[in-house]
Amino acid sequence: MHNSQPDDNSERPYDEIIDRIVDYAYDYEIVSEAAWARSKMALIDSLGVAIESLSLSKECASLIKPIIPGDACVAGGFRLPGTTYTFDALQGAFNMGAMIRYLDHNDAFSGAEWGHPSDNLGAILVTADILTRDALARGKPDEVVTMKQVLIGLIKAYEIQGCFQIENSFNRIGLDHTILVKIASTAIVSLIMGLSREQARAAVSHAWVDGHPLRIFRQAPNAGPRKGWAAGDACMRAVHLANLARAGQPGIRTPLTASRWGFYQVLNKDREFQIPRPFGTWVVENVIFKVLTAEGHGLTAVEATMAASRELQARGLDPIQDIKSIRVYTQEAAMIIINKKGPLHNPADRDHCLRYMMAVVLLKNGAEIETEDYQDHSPWARDPRVEALRSIISMEEDVQFTQDYHNPEIRSCGSAIEISLKDGRTISTRQDFPLGHIVRNEETIPLFHKKAVRNLELKFSKAEVARIMATLEQADFDKLLASNFIEMFQK
Repeated sequence: MHNSQPDDNSERPYDEIIDRIVDYAYDYEIVSEAAWARSKMALIDSLGVAIESLSLSKECASLIKPIIPGDACVAGGFRLPGTTYTFDALQGAFNMGAMIRYLDHNDAFSGAEWGHPSDNLGAILVTADILTRDALARGKPDEVVTMKQVLIGLIKAYEIQGCFQIENSFNRIGLDHTILVKIASTAIVSLIMGLSREQARAAVSHAWVDGHPLRIFRQAPNAGPRKGWAAGDACMRAVHLANLARAGQPGIRTPLTASRWGFYQVLNKDREFQIPRPFGTWVVENVIFKVLTAEGHGLTAVEATMAASRELQARGLDPIQDIKSIRVYTQEAAMIIINKKGPLHNPADRDHCLRYMMAVVLLKNGAEIETEDYQDHSPWARDPRVEALRSIISMEEDVQFTQDYHNPEIRSCGSAIEISLKDGRTISTRQDFPLGHIVRNEETIPLFHKKAVRNLELKFSKAEVARIMATLEQADFDKLLASNFIEMFQK
């Protein structure tokens, strides 16, 4: 029977989570030298993988064209790196976010939820470039956005997204992690746009109210290219919501806690969000930079396979002729995300299949799997030997790996493999932390630099890339206008 009592329509304060997000975005002062250094790494890594996506993925290149043919230069719009296009803020945010994410080669952060905080740069860079050039055109140099403001936005977006990821599992309720890109980007775009605190709260409240994408496009049997542009979609929406708030749209004060209609009851099974640590700079200081081209939870298994392949070669053995079976021990997250059998239909399907990654590494005699190896035109995509190896690989969860993965004092992403040979011998290898993890920082830095340069050189000359890399190291980089930095990436 319907409750005959009228609803209480008295005004509530904003949900506490919204206040915490906005207060952190607007008030927190960044003093960590490690955070500043890592934010520059995240910035150039993201632009590098964006250029990589544009250059090596036909799917991605086909997405970022103008919606209306011939409308490739929107006055005052965002100048998309690696192209001659200038887009409006919304299409610019979509395209920039999609390019950063498309090949699954940008950074990663793990927890109860999995995600890629650099996705947020799709919204941040677009907003910074457009606002700066508009301010200059209006003769308002005091309203420009500097690269220091961009880095502040980056650090804070990472922190908002990552701190939610620690204990809040959206995948458990079937939602995609890009919900957090939308939340974090909305808060930071509001800050960069100069919105009032009340307007920022309004924008963030609407981000929570949005219908959120299902995770289905990342999971078998429906894994596909949408997982490459889902972050762009979130960036686009964040920019839109901030602009709606700037136009005067009021907020929704209890989008999370409202009885019956709020997020917690409708989507989150009555569970409130847990933020186990105060917002600071911890996430950017601990994010994993992907040196190898593999889904984040498969990185250690790929490295373990590379080591096993070297052992096979040392013994003069062939992976097809001499391997009987391969058993993989890994964390729960890998079991959920990249554990699949059956046909692989597209690049997104292949880069979410650990068996495919391992098979290709073995057939390449221990060389790393590369972006091209996932593409439809790759010979590996049609090689029957890949399927033969996939068929003898089994996976199972190692409880200790899962516990260490979630332990904030360890934060490993471990895997071990055991290869049983036809002659009765075995080869066992293990890797607890992937390249790109903070505990392997000394190994990572030179490989990270090499990755960034290699990706940028797909579109720019060696001299242009050298200038970009040198600019990052300049003492006055913080003062550089965002529009001048974006200018360096124009074709």
